Amino acid sequence: MQLDETDRAILRILQSDARTPFSEVARQIEMSSATVHDRVSRMEDAGVIEGYHAKIDPRAIGLGTSALVGLRIEQGNENDALERLREIEGVQEIHLTTGEWDVVLRVYAEDTDSLRELMFDNIANVEGFSRSQTMVILATDLEERPLPI
Repeated sequence: MQLDETDRAILRILQSDARTPFSEVARQIEMSSATVHDRVSRMEDAGVIEGYHAKIDPRAIGLGTSALVGLRIEQGNENDALERLREIEGVQEIHLTTGEWDVVLRVYAEDTDSLRELMFDNIANVEGFSRSQTMVILATDLEERPLPI
C-alpha cells in the first residue's frame, strides 16, 4: 500500500495514542471524520495497522523480572522448536536473528526463582537447542519507541 502524507499524519497521531477519537484526528489534520475513518480502515485492511492494544506494566501484574534469552537451534529442528516456544507462558517475544544466536526471546517472570523455573523446566526442555545464554534485564532505558513515520 502506498502511503501519502495524510496517511502518515494519521499514523503518527494513532501511534502516539491509539485511543485518539477519529474526530480529534480529523481536527488535527483538517479533514472530515468520515475520511479519517475510511483511511484508517484501508490501512487496517492492508496490514499497515496491525492492531490496537493496552500497554501494561509487567511489574503491576507481578512480573518483576525480565530477561533476554539467546538460543542456538540445531539444523532441522527450527519449526518444532519455535512451535514449542510459542506455547510457553512467560515467553513474550520470539525473534529470529543472525549472529551468535538463532533465536532471541524476551521472557517475563515473577522473580529470579520463577525465571530459573521457566528456563530449566520449560525452555531447556524444548528439543533442538544446543546452547543458550540468559541475560537478566536490570532496567529498561528505552522500549517501544514510536516508528519514524
